[in-house]
Amino acid sequence: MASHTASETPPLDHDAVIWSVPPQDRAGRPLLVLLHGYGADERDLWDLSSYMPDSFVIAAVRAPLSPPWPAPGYSWYPIEGLAARDTARVTAAATRFIQWLDEAADAESIGLLGFSQGAAVALQALRVEPERFAFVVNLSGYVAPGPMPTDLELAERRPPVFWGRGTHDEVIPEVLVAHTTEWLPAHAELSGRVYPGLAHGVSTEEIADVRVFLEKRCAEAST
Repeated sequence: MASHTASETPPLDHDAVIWSVPPQDRAGRPLLVLLHGYGADERDLWDLSSYMPDSFVIAAVRAPLSPPWPAPGYSWYPIEGLAARDTARVTAAATRFIQWLDEAADAESIGLLGFSQGAAVALQALRVEPERFAFVVNLSGYVAPGPMPTDLELAERRPPVFWGRGTHDEVIPEVLVAHTTEWLPAHAELSGRVYPGLAHGVSTEEIADVRVFLEKRCAEAST
């Protein structure tokens, strides 16, 4: 199967980003970037920003691809056909996201919060540049299969990762859940929960847990 390079993935749209504060209010503050799931857009996770600690500057970005008609919204990489099994496409999406970050933000501390496909891209971005990101919040997502050259570096650094998922999530294949269950504890300081009865979504209980996780990250950054 031919690999997919970042040059074949469109760049992120700088005009399709929601920021919590204007540029003049971002200096010296940690950045939290929200990455939505398949078929959604930058507005999908924005409501979560009101539950996040005030110390963060929050940015919600839009994925660069349009799913096949009639699916709505945007996607980070295809999930249909042979392309769905090409892990290089996840890496390409993560690389394009990092390119946007290089151009749009200069925060010293950057954390990522992704849902589903967006979480897979967030975790892959962490693998592409292990020193770049302070933490990742993985909501109903997974770690892309296959090794990365930086995995050993990541395993030594072990950044904090929160992983939340539901017992009734039938969207993420069990093989990817099993892979993530094995991979994350070996490469990150893992915390999180499996929420009884939750399908492929985010619950109020999970949001509360995410806030506690983020407050801990803020406390660590200030010490």
